[in-house]
Amino acid sequence: QVQLVESGGGFVQPGGSLRLSCAASELTLDYFNIGWFRQVPGKEREGVSCISRGNGSTYYADSVKGRFTISRDNGKNTVYLQMNSLKPEDTAVYYCAATGGQRVGTDADMYEFWGQGTQVTVSS
Repeated sequence: QVQLVESGGGFVQPGGSLRLSCAASELTLDYFNIGWFRQVPGKEREGVSCISRGNGSTYYADSVKGRFTISRDNGKNTVYLQMNSLKPEDTAVYYCAATGGQRVGTDADMYEFWGQGTQVTVSS
């Protein structure tokens, strides 16, 4: 059974950093395009970043550009989201997702596999 498992969330003060990890079982992540999404209760899921298989092209939402970095470690079958200069508005549940399709992007409908999410809270 395919599983994506996020970890690394937590509580951090504004300006702090967290690194989220997305690990997979029964799935070799370097064959998939991977996206990170976040969701706040009552709001739609927002695409934050994605990374393509192969050449590892990356995309970032304007709201996180320059602060977040997505990367892969294929040897560990893990994708990371390094989050720096965190703001209270970054507070959300963060999800990773994988798609074997050709398209790369942050449209949630593109993704077949999802993790359960990890909570990130940014507050003073």
